[in-house]
Amino acid sequence: MSALFDLTGKTALVTGSTRGLGFSYAEGLAAAGAAVILNGTQPATVQAAVERLQSQGHRARGFAFDVTDEQAIEAVFSQLDREHVEVDIVINNAGIQYRKPLVDLELAQWQRVLDTNLTSAFIVARAAAKRMIARGKGGKIINIGSLTSQAARATVAPYTAAKGGIKMLTCSMAAEWAEFNIQSNAIGPGYILTDMNAALVDNPAFDSWVKASNPSKRWGKPEELIGTAVYLASDASNYVNGQIIYVDGGWLAVL
Repeated sequence: MSALFDLTGKTALVTGSTRGLGFSYAEGLAAAGAAVILNGTQPATVQAAVERLQSQGHRARGFAFDVTDEQAIEAVFSQLDREHVEVDIVINNAGIQYRKPLVDLELAQWQRVLDTNLTSAFIVARAAAKRMIARGKGGKIINIGSLTSQAARATVAPYTAAKGGIKMLTCSMAAEWAEFNIQSNAIGPGYILTDMNAALVDNPAFDSWVKASNPSKRWGKPEELIGTAVYLASDASNYVNGQIIYVDGGWLAVL
């Protein structure tokens, strides 16, 4: 059974992976046997994350590039092509957040969140899928959604719009790429203890609301997403396509 989840011989690109959930996904795939390619915007932080994984005995390398920059993404994939490195798994994790009422939100802020959280997933997955299709060996696309792929909350409208878009982009990828043995799925994390959520964790009212409204009565931990990521990256999910799996402690299951 364990062979189903073995990623030995596979190479995975994880965007936004120098810290937080992105690093957890990369660390989990590496522990399952994959060689991982880390991404961030700052060369120093990318290198530090790579060295952290390498110190654990994992195979890792990194590229500093902006996931919204189409030319930069193509340059990275072209370099990998020249090195005969085949990306078998993509996790589109990069994301940002603005917490502002809609009436106060600037158009540039709206656009930046959509570009980073949604459009980047299209650009990166497209580059990877073209090569997966040409090689004829299939692959795995894993997009990172959110509870807001399904339900809205005040003050995070662009994030909600982007994550709702991730859900349907994932379905569209499955509709077009499934025949090429590419499985495109998404993960919808619930309220997880991450740097992005630090302000919410430190807000007593919000912290109490999360614990009261979630059947599990607690925040999730980054490592609790690794199993789902490995499953979707592995042969165990070869007939799973176009789905979003919520890892939320049961939050969406209750009123």
